[in-house]
Amino acid sequence: MLKTNFNNFPKGKPFTELLGDLLGSGIFNVDGKIWSTQRKLASHGFTTKSLKEFVVTALEEEVNTRLLPTLEKAMKSNEVIDLQDLLRRFAFNIVCKFSLGIDPSAGNSNDTTSMQLIHPISKAFDTASMISARRGAAPIFLVWKIKRFLNISSERELKKEIDHIHEAVMEIIKNKKKAIKGENNASDLLAQLILAGHDEDYIRDMVISFIMAGKDTTSAAMTWLFWLLSRNPHIKDDLLKEVTRVVSMRNSNDEKPFLDYESLKEMEFTKACLCEAMRLYPPVAWDSKHAHVDDILPDGTSIQAGDRVTYFPYGMGRMESLWGKDRLEFKPDRWFIEPDKEDGELKNMCPYKFPVFQAGPRVCLGKDMAFLQMKYVVASVLNRFEIKPVCSDQPVFVPLLTAHMAGGLKVRVQPRTRTGNRKVC
Repeated sequence: MLKTNFNNFPKGKPFTELLGDLLGSGIFNVDGKIWSTQRKLASHGFTTKSLKEFVVTALEEEVNTRLLPTLEKAMKSNEVIDLQDLLRRFAFNIVCKFSLGIDPSAGNSNDTTSMQLIHPISKAFDTASMISARRGAAPIFLVWKIKRFLNISSERELKKEIDHIHEAVMEIIKNKKKAIKGENNASDLLAQLILAGHDEDYIRDMVISFIMAGKDTTSAAMTWLFWLLSRNPHIKDDLLKEVTRVVSMRNSNDEKPFLDYESLKEMEFTKACLCEAMRLYPPVAWDSKHAHVDDILPDGTSIQAGDRVTYFPYGMGRMESLWGKDRLEFKPDRWFIEPDKEDGELKNMCPYKFPVFQAGPRVCLGKDMAFLQMKYVVASVLNRFEIKPVCSDQPVFVPLLTAHMAGGLKVRVQPRTRTGNRKVC
């Protein structure tokens, strides 16, 4: 599906119908030449140079001026906060900065109109994606199509939210066009699309797809990791040792320490922790394709043209045949070639065994950016604070378009006390 017979397993019309109202002709909802063209265009935003700039211009500012002060305030007031919600808002701000060149939470933005438009639509995205996902879970597709035709119930609500999203994004596109008129400045994805001469509907769908991709995926992965680390303090201690070591190596003088692109790339144990969290709780729990022509899968299963074929990263992450008898345990060491060796090398894990970022031609373009973002946040937060969930019950995994933790992750924030160690931020 993802590699040897990729061309026979496109998204397919049934899938693109499900998400067509929300994603339109965006990169995640198209196949063939349209998909290929959009992917080539989008790939220019994920160069090493752009990733380095991303760390400094977006991550550093958002973490230091918003995320950490919010946690500091909660710590001082002993307030219970929803860490999942906080990380969602953080990820939304980041993806808007990257894709739109807009800071949704900035009070002194030069483009106040766009800022006022984008901030309220975060919840519209939540509602629209939830209803779209329920379309896919419906036992009979005809039901939601009838409701859409009659404009009733959930389909009426979906239309309202999508209209809200489309209206806001189109206005942002117009504002961006005015801002870059006469300037050849393509500092964000939206500016690149405009300068490339694409029409507004095409640009709108591309932008919506990127916001959807970045809004909830990294925040979901980090939420589950913080919970898993709270249950495995020895692993959390090992992660902190890596952060301290990497920062010390990069900052041998008495200047304020920081995490740059190179130091983040070195944080292999942190990456292993993130991979292990996503193995158990993948941000995208399932993915479907539709066979173009008849086929036979490697295990002998016969597939007819038009059949929907779904693979489940959530289930695959719990298969004994893939991960062994300890498959349900949180063990970042499994990602290393020599698990017991300090500062060991990560395995080159087969992406078809661990398809959290998909694999093959459709592998996620933003994979490296996602790891940079998650490493920076996890290291910065844990280096300064103790995150203590207020409930000891096993959280519930909810697999919609992107998965999340039911009810959020309610935590108290406490100071981290470690003698002799300097803080990252």
